[in-house]
Amino acid sequence: MASTATDPRHRVTDRPTERSTWWVLAAFLVATAVAAGLGGAASSSAGSEYESLELPFFAPPSWLFGPMWSVLYVAIGVAGWLAWRRTGVDVATGWWVGQLVLNAAWTPIFFGAGAYGWALVEIAALLVAISVTIALFRHRSRAAAWLMVPYLGWVAFASALNASIWWLNR
Repeated sequence: MASTATDPRHRVTDRPTERSTWWVLAAFLVATAVAAGLGGAASSSAGSEYESLELPFFAPPSWLFGPMWSVLYVAIGVAGWLAWRRTGVDVATGWWVGQLVLNAAWTPIFFGAGAYGWALVEIAALLVAISVTIALFRHRSRAAAWLMVPYLGWVAFASALNASIWWLNR
């Protein structure tokens, strides 16, 4: 028996098939924007506070964080959407939401509370959550997994920065 384009084994699932999927993309992007906004609202003076800390030699300038996170948040949102298009809401989507919650929580802990040690514990949990999300996304959409890799790299760098700041500002 010849397979057809409607045969589920051969259906292309990495392309939007309905207009409504674009609204879901907007929802994923809004979710990442809300996470960014919650973190930002809790630390309106983060730039000046960052500049007042004793920083390690590898610390980037404070102006770099905004543009970097803007690009990463778009990638995070698109990655979540791509994975969702493959399987809908599942365990991978749950991990995506979990890492986003952890992401939103770090800034208030680090800048809002000035709890650099607790922020280090929290960012370690974020690294685990991002890694698990990437592993789960890999089985749903390789593009989704790859879109999360720069985020993992940046958070790994931020972890080293967090650890150094904690050590230098004890």
